[in-house]
Amino acid sequence: MEGNDILEPLVEKAAAKHEAVSGELENILSDTELGYVVRIRRAAWIELKLLSKLAAPAVFVYMINNFMSMSTRIFSGHLGNLQLAAASLGNNGVQIFAYGLMLGMGSAVETLCGQAYGAGKYEMLGIYLQRSTILLTMVAFLLTLLYIFSKPILLFLGESPEIASSAAIFVYGLIPQIFAYAINFPIQKFLQSQSVVLPSAYISAATLVVHLSLSWVAAYKLGLGLFGASSVLSLSWWIIVTAQFVYILKSERFKLTWRGFSSAAFSGLPEFFKLSAASAIMLCLETWYFQILVLVAGLLENPELALNSLSICTTVNGFAFMISVGFNAAASVRVGNELGHKHPKSAAFSVVVVMVISTTISIMVACTVLAFRNVISYVFTEGATVAAAVSDLCPFLAITLVLNGIQPVLSGVAVGCGWQSFVACVNVCCYYLVGLPLGVLLGFYFKLGAKGIWLGMLSGTAIQTCILSWVTFRTDWNKEVDEAVKRLNKWNDTDDKTVKNIKIEALK
Repeated sequence: MEGNDILEPLVEKAAAKHEAVSGELENILSDTELGYVVRIRRAAWIELKLLSKLAAPAVFVYMINNFMSMSTRIFSGHLGNLQLAAASLGNNGVQIFAYGLMLGMGSAVETLCGQAYGAGKYEMLGIYLQRSTILLTMVAFLLTLLYIFSKPILLFLGESPEIASSAAIFVYGLIPQIFAYAINFPIQKFLQSQSVVLPSAYISAATLVVHLSLSWVAAYKLGLGLFGASSVLSLSWWIIVTAQFVYILKSERFKLTWRGFSSAAFSGLPEFFKLSAASAIMLCLETWYFQILVLVAGLLENPELALNSLSICTTVNGFAFMISVGFNAAASVRVGNELGHKHPKSAAFSVVVVMVISTTISIMVACTVLAFRNVISYVFTEGATVAAAVSDLCPFLAITLVLNGIQPVLSGVAVGCGWQSFVACVNVCCYYLVGLPLGVLLGFYFKLGAKGIWLGMLSGTAIQTCILSWVTFRTDWNKEVDEAVKRLNKWNDTDDKTVKNIKIEALK
């Protein structure tokens, strides 16, 4: 039997299955003969089943990956307060810069792959994955310079020489991680756009066990300290990347979307870079906002205490934020797929369901943080002074956690719809024209220290959440379907001959 004869039924079967579930949801929401309550109940059941297969594993993956980074700071913190401050500054001051840039650029894959998969243009998913990896790898080489010269950069920004020197040692061990990001984020978005998340969860869980064991050995038994802890983190990310890519190569489920390496990946790179840059700016403006606040905290009167208390709270916030990031991915995929299917009602309904679930979970997490506000810091380091400072920040942390149940989901909707440029403008205004100046004013002029910096951050996040909520719930989803069709036509720049060649290459 010819290879094409094998592939075509698979295409039809995959498309029919995906379309059937999505079509059922759209039909229920459009059926005016059913009562409103009945429609919502039936539609919610279908949506919850779709989300449970996507959001739960995605949340798990993001939390595990974040916990690997957090555990590295925990191991560093138990080496001493200086090491905790250095690891926090290296992570929040340098590493998150690269993380935000790479994850943001990878979001272009999320937009295009999600809508292409919904529209049944399977051949393009592998091309988008390869294009994104090429661009991110090029950016990784540039970011290496930032890591190499991290010490003079931190000193130039006014950080303590002792903390800056130790932070640089920590950062050197993270250089291989940059290139792991360049491959991981495109792969992650490639998988998520096809609602394939559970295998990544298994891979991340297994890697976490290895990571914890090696971190303990490197930091304590071998005496490698900060450099050993960060090097193990880089190794763990490469284990995840390798395992996921091998899974894509070996699994039968990607025969439609991964046709092997193709020269078509090098076409359209300038245009792809523009979309990737818009995605990167959208997310980077947010992650850099938190990063700048940590750097500002290092300029306060007691920089070690300010850095420790603020970094512990941002670490807890970051860990809880991974729950919302998982729902962010779910919202992006669901909205992108439904727009690709030309189902406006399903797209709008998905937003509401994801928002309700994410916000409910965030409220529960916020209540838990408040309940344990006096003991949270002891997980990271010992000392009553740091514990008191963290406890003082926890009420503001709790409010931030609730907002994080809403804002990331709205950002996921923005990615699914391709609104990255608009959200970037909103982030500039809310974070850098309101939040950051207000945080500096409260922290330094009004002598509120880390609490003032956090209040400024909170105000920027609250305003951004209100704006995105207003825009999202006033969206004309029929118009968004038309925009998705235009976008796919623009980006489907692979002509019939090239697509045919991709299929032939995959069958050889």
